[in-house]
Amino acid sequence: MGTRTTLTYAFAAVSLVLLSPNLARAQGMQTAAGVNAPAMNQKPVPGAASEAQQMVRARAAVMHTWDANKLKPGDRIEAKLADTVHLKDGTELPNGSILMGVVSTDNMHPGNSKLALRFTQVKTKHGKLIPITATVVGVYGPESTNGLGYDIVAGNQQPNSWQNSELQIDQIDALSGVDLHSRIAGQNSGVFVTTKKDDVKLQEGSELSLAIGSRNNAQNAMNRQGGL
Repeated sequence: MGTRTTLTYAFAAVSLVLLSPNLARAQGMQTAAGVNAPAMNQKPVPGAASEAQQMVRARAAVMHTWDANKLKPGDRIEAKLADTVHLKDGTELPNGSILMGVVSTDNMHPGNSKLALRFTQVKTKHGKLIPITATVVGVYGPESTNGLGYDIVAGNQQPNSWQNSELQIDQIDALSGVDLHSRIAGQNSGVFVTTKKDDVKLQEGSELSLAIGSRNNAQNAMNRQGGL
């Protein structure tokens, strides 16, 4: 009986070790959703709950390094969608399409350096421009292999587990010394801010987890909530 108990505990310990990367990842996503992060004391954006219901998950890879010290408001930024995304209005955003946006401004989050982004459209491989609304719900630094040593491609590093009940994201230390703050239906898709460094960089190959919806659906949600 004692031997059986010992083996049971040993098995449990091994299971915990094997599951620990997934547990850490789950905890990280909780922080990304604002569960364990400091409260930002901000009211939900009008229409955010309705807009979130019309959004779906997506992932994208940063194509070129974004450096806050070298970018200014209005500069264009791009990321590549890692999966085919089907919006709730029936619009398809094919795998490999380019998520397009601009560097924006932010006056809500104090820090030594910050990088505010706003994504507004997707460009397909055939050049079609599709207006969208997007919120960054997670960010991960570049990875070349997974925990088992297999090669991975940027955009396929981490699962996107955002839920449409999550309206505010505060991913603390999302990247080394850099926090992510975003709100569904907010002015920006996301704001990266640091109080520890003099610059914010998203390296080429970094991955963005996103909530994406049709801009027309977002407009309708705002109208229903009296947000305009």
